[in-house]
Amino acid sequence: MLSLVLLGVALLLLLGALAPFVGGEAAARRIVYGASLAISAVLAVLAIARLLEGGPPASAVLPIGLPWLDAHFRLDELSAYFLVVVNLVAAIVSIFAFGYASHDVEPARVTPPYPVFLAGCNLVLIADDAFMFLLSWEFMSLSSWLLVMANHRQPETRRAAFVYLVMAAFGTLMLLFAFGVLAGPAGDYDFDSMREAKVKPLLASAAFVLVLLGTGSKAGLVPLHVWLPLAHPAAPSHVSALMSGVMTKVALYGMIRVLFDLLGEPAWWWGGLVLLLGAVSAVIGVLYALLQRDLKVMLAYSTVENVGIIVLGIGLALAFKASRLPDLAALALVAALLHVMNHALFKSLLFCGAGAVLVATGQRDLEKLGGLIRRMPLTALFFLVGCLALSGLPPLNGFVSEWLTFQAIFSSTAFSNELLRLGVPVAGALLALSAALAAACFIKAFGIAFLGRPRGAAAAAALEPEGAMTAALALFSFACLVLGAFPGFAILIADPVARTLLGDGLPVNVGGFLWLTPFPDGATSYSGLIVLVLVLSVPLSIVWLVQRLGVRQQRRSHLWDCGFPDPSPATQYTASSFSQPIRRVFGTVLFRARESVDMPPPGDMRPARFAVTLVDPAWDWLFQPIGRIVGYVTQRINILQFMTIRRYLSLMFTALVILLLVVVVNQ
Repeated sequence: MLSLVLLGVALLLLLGALAPFVGGEAAARRIVYGASLAISAVLAVLAIARLLEGGPPASAVLPIGLPWLDAHFRLDELSAYFLVVVNLVAAIVSIFAFGYASHDVEPARVTPPYPVFLAGCNLVLIADDAFMFLLSWEFMSLSSWLLVMANHRQPETRRAAFVYLVMAAFGTLMLLFAFGVLAGPAGDYDFDSMREAKVKPLLASAAFVLVLLGTGSKAGLVPLHVWLPLAHPAAPSHVSALMSGVMTKVALYGMIRVLFDLLGEPAWWWGGLVLLLGAVSAVIGVLYALLQRDLKVMLAYSTVENVGIIVLGIGLALAFKASRLPDLAALALVAALLHVMNHALFKSLLFCGAGAVLVATGQRDLEKLGGLIRRMPLTALFFLVGCLALSGLPPLNGFVSEWLTFQAIFSSTAFSNELLRLGVPVAGALLALSAALAAACFIKAFGIAFLGRPRGAAAAAALEPEGAMTAALALFSFACLVLGAFPGFAILIADPVARTLLGDGLPVNVGGFLWLTPFPDGATSYSGLIVLVLVLSVPLSIVWLVQRLGVRQQRRSHLWDCGFPDPSPATQYTASSFSQPIRRVFGTVLFRARESVDMPPPGDMRPARFAVTLVDPAWDWLFQPIGRIVGYVTQRINILQFMTIRRYLSLMFTALVILLLVVVVNQ
């Protein structure tokens, strides 16, 4: 089966290489997205079959790469689970791209790197040595950078691409150092050797921090998230869906692979630190999302929140593993893996929905939308499904993973470490706060964009997108509903990962396949199907009773207008006014939110203007100081290129002596 995955990756690379030579943009789009759809669908089916069949990991060694290091590949439960996530989402997004790509500003700049990006994501998941992993990681980063640069004539796109490139290089550098530490003096860069090596605790902790920085920067973990709200909106919408739904998950795969598979037994504080970063990312991300009026920027910040929820689950699993509680560690890890799948589905649905709105109206600004539910009823329905799933409401899939995460948090009394016993409930409170804010955020997104009256001519004239785009939205919505009503399907393929990495998994479901049972006694079981039946049957029963018992004669009248019958859409609630209470409570301190009103004097007929400015503290407190230090240092070392030969030789001799001293001390 590994050979078929490698063949799929090779076909994707070949497709990217041939795309520029296919005659005509329309033909190139059909071939690239059609072949990407077929290959991704086959890879997803193969990965599901691998998870259901089980068995030992499959390995392969190919004579490519460095002269002294062949390329190692491996397909195990963890790789297979993420292959399902990546290729399932990629297949549906490729369907969406059939319709969306014809509206791209420069489609010829998107079709070649698109399959290469998918190939890079798949290669990272099956790489089994440090060189192949980093090579695939860079493949994924550079191809996605090309996709972000597709609309390169816009200044904000060039800035987003530059920031993304810098952060991608930073992440790769951190991972390079981490693998260097894990390889040790012997320099064994294949993962099997790293698994067997006994790394000293201090070096293991250093590798842990480096991996956290390297993968966290790619996943969008606070405070390394700054590239994400710039790059995701700059890319075409189907690429944004893949970057948010797939690429951030590949980064989380790297984190899980190293922390649970290569680093050996964790220290308790590793779990505490990861847990803290996850909780902070969840709250900061959703607060920022709530304050945005650009639909795609809002979705990008929401990704920061959901990455935080996943990382919180990973941190819990690490802490339970360090405390010798494998059953609870399995519960937390399965919750994190389920949220990986769920977020990939509903965030891709929302980015594709935003793309449909962008195609129909040319607008991402919520203040210029409104009333789209009348012009785009199907898009509105599917976007609503994504909003409900992301808000963690039953019976959709987002609820299941968040509910399992809370079950793991409620088990924190099992910790013997006092700091963890005190800290985990605080993280749970932050998670509950982020869930409530996420619900408010997506009530705003749906309400301002789809309800009310159109705020512009483009919104008033919007039309449903092409059939392929609508079909992709329907497939994503269907997947969210199925995984919410029948979470056992997702558990069936996530549980083997926990059993492989932790030696334990979720208990056998009490009451059958329809029940999700996180504890053996079945005291906290959940059935998504029963909730779905209740959610559908109660409103329908009420409608039936009202129609049956009420007056059959229909009366039509004007809606209540609060005594202000002005038909102007300017009188509606706006995105800024919706988020004003949250902005004044949290934003003035956290984001230095400032409101300004330009009120013309009496007699001046120009309209009044209201503006809000927000500052990301990560820029002011972290990246700008680092940038100034880097600038200062580079100016000082610039003199090196103007030295004499004598000084060059002295410098090389000094460096050689220092390196020899380091080697002696290390031995």
